[in-house]
Amino acid sequence: MKIPKRIQPLVDEGLVDEVIRPLMSGKEASVYIVRCGEDIRCAKVYKEADKRSFKQAVLYQEGRKGRNSRRARAIEKGSKFGRAQQEQSWQNAEVDALFKLAKAGVRVPQPYGCYDGVLLMELVCDDEGMVAPRLGDVAMAEEIALADHATMMQYVVMMLCEGLVHGDLSEFNVLVDDYGPVIIDLPQAVDAAANNNAKWMLERDINNMRDYYGLYAPELLSTNYAGEIWALYEAGELTPDTELTGEFIADESAADVDSVLEQIKAAFAEEEERRARVAADQDD
Repeated sequence: MKIPKRIQPLVDEGLVDEVIRPLMSGKEASVYIVRCGEDIRCAKVYKEADKRSFKQAVLYQEGRKGRNSRRARAIEKGSKFGRAQQEQSWQNAEVDALFKLAKAGVRVPQPYGCYDGVLLMELVCDDEGMVAPRLGDVAMAEEIALADHATMMQYVVMMLCEGLVHGDLSEFNVLVDDYGPVIIDLPQAVDAAANNNAKWMLERDINNMRDYYGLYAPELLSTNYAGEIWALYEAGELTPDTELTGEFIADESAADVDSVLEQIKAAFAEEEERRARVAADQDD
């Protein structure tokens, strides 16, 4: 097939030998199956910010540490340089998360490097060499649903112990091979300690998993792993080996006003960022 413009520099540098075919196109990137020497891998080509449909990116970027103050100031001002640095930060977040989580024992695609907005990584396949399907395309028996859900809860705990929340976990961001689930798509991963939205993002991630696996194992629908995991995390009692029960009763004697206020604050921040970008474009 014709080599995509963004992958051509990798071909020129000898990092990619052949683009075999497109694999998928999502809200933040297009993915291609490529050949690198004798290995078949995938190349994730990140879309530019104005072409991405990923909403509320500012909520996910809160708390990320800039590499130096100049970059941080540029990002805050919304200048061209700042927007470029923000894009690089968005892409680096996924690479960093993949390396960190793989080392921690979470099943993610093995990364090989990110080059000018193109991430080269492992192509997850089954034992017959076919591309692994997304969780949302897989039907399963009840016992498999229970086992894989338990595995996913362990991965969520391991991620949180590494200080990360996926932030967009659903049946569309999990692959399933012959050995179980593999977590993908991590550019929006948030810092659990520094991002004020981490709690409700974790709850949404866990509840998405509960609801999907609950289609095949209805007993999961009455569990509250989200409340249990976050409570243990806040208490400093969460470890990668923590045994979960799924049983947790939240104290609802008072409304979580702080959480609501933080979400409102995040929405205002997103609007300010949008206005800053518009103003910067008019000045350029």
